[in-house]
Amino acid sequence: MIYTDKVMDHFRNPRNVGVIENADGVGEVGNAKCGDIMRVYLKIEDNMVKDAKFETFGCGSAIASSSMATELIIGKSLEEAWDLSNKAVAEALDGLPPVKMHCSVLAEEAIHKAINDYREKQGLGAWDFEETDHDALHDHVHGEE
Repeated sequence: MIYTDKVMDHFRNPRNVGVIENADGVGEVGNAKCGDIMRVYLKIEDNMVKDAKFETFGCGSAIASSSMATELIIGKSLEEAWDLSNKAVAEALDGLPPVKMHCSVLAEEAIHKAINDYREKQGLGAWDFEETDHDALHDHVHGEE
């Protein structure tokens, strides 16, 4: 598999690794089959993402996707952070191998869950998103249907 320099950089030197104590929102997604587990922590003030950190257990692409995704949402409004797509994460990394695109989907959904966690804590109600069946996606990508 060929990884871009940006993927390798974010894998070797991931940004924003760690935990935010008393985070305003936490989102966790996982794929039992390939073992990728991603947890995103958000610090939110005045509807802005002031800080974002992540813990990811998984392949290099999952770590790089988490790192890039947190970089892209810090300083953004919740609406802008919500609109961050997995394609935008992959493009910011100069591309992911097709079998690793699901890693960027995990990052997008972890952010969605963290924002909804915050919204529910604020009594605002969750925003709708379609959660992917990551095990089925993994099987499809790896031809294991």
